[in-house]
Amino acid sequence: MENTATPTHPAPARLNWSPALAVGDDRMDDTHEEFVDMLNQLLVTPQEQQLSLYHQFVEHTVEHFAQEERWMLATGFSADNCHASHHAAILETMHAVVDHFEKEDKEIITRLAEALVEWFPQHAASMDAGLALHLKEVGFDSRTETLADPGKVRPASMSGCGSVTCS
Repeated sequence: MENTATPTHPAPARLNWSPALAVGDDRMDDTHEEFVDMLNQLLVTPQEQQLSLYHQFVEHTVEHFAQEERWMLATGFSADNCHASHHAAILETMHAVVDHFEKEDKEIITRLAEALVEWFPQHAASMDAGLALHLKEVGFDSRTETLADPGKVRPASMSGCGSVTCS
């Protein structure tokens, strides 16, 4: 991999996948590792060549968030929970970036990617780790998307994010 740093443009931030980012659910961790890999690929791609890769990254992120939100709904979260609201805010920003890029702001994808490098570890450690723990507690298998005992879940009984940091 070539070093893209110059005296006026430092090398972009990177997020290296490590066990510290794992949340304890293998399928969620696999998806997160793909997210991190795609994020890093964006950061090493020359800005004028990022748009196609960025569209793939947005598509992956839409699917990634939809997957987690399916699991939340299947395990008792209300549709308007705070975790899903965080996802919606990130996706809204990601979609707005394309228009700015096409209007000659060729640095915007890199800026967003650098912001996601900062955001993702905290999101994973709080909301996603909380969700992974909740899935385990209710016996939800994320590979098959099934509950061992559906009687353990009351539909739409949770409005928080699944994290210990919010109700």
